[in-house]
Amino acid sequence: MRPERQDGTSGNSLLVPMAWMYAEYIADEMLRTGDLMEPSTLEYRAGRDALALTVFLSDGAVPDALPAARLDELRALTAYGAEWCGWVRERLGVLGTVPAAGTDPDLALARAAWHWLEETELLAADLDAIGAPAREAGCDGPDAEEAAQVWTPAWQLGLPLGHLAIHLH
Repeated sequence: MRPERQDGTSGNSLLVPMAWMYAEYIADEMLRTGDLMEPSTLEYRAGRDALALTVFLSDGAVPDALPAARLDELRALTAYGAEWCGWVRERLGVLGTVPAAGTDPDLALARAAWHWLEETELLAADLDAIGAPAREAGCDGPDAEEAAQVWTPAWQLGLPLGHLAIHLH
């Protein structure tokens, strides 16, 4: 969906990022329907942005309800082990080579979301450290809990959250 033009009273035109806004709406609806996370959390934002990027970069959103084939495509793109990061970089690069892409507000918002997902780190459970905890005298309390957490890029939390939201949709 191309951005619509809206003429203002001053004669300037305003580009409205309809495709990005619709992709974000779809992602938000899926996450809210799944009731996986509080909407006010950074983890929710990571899931919404990862899912919106996936919808936007996979040739845009489909009006009305998402068909089953489209949901299967989104599941495959967000699946564990999928090369999602490389796919996002590649698609953003391809869209960036389109002649009028420099003024495309949809692409600008998609790039901003990707930048946030890639550069922001969130404190999360260290899934590699899961196992029977060692019960030593010094392993109790807040230090032990903090040791079981790691800083991870936001997309690494958002992508599985988006994938689960697709399954629950």
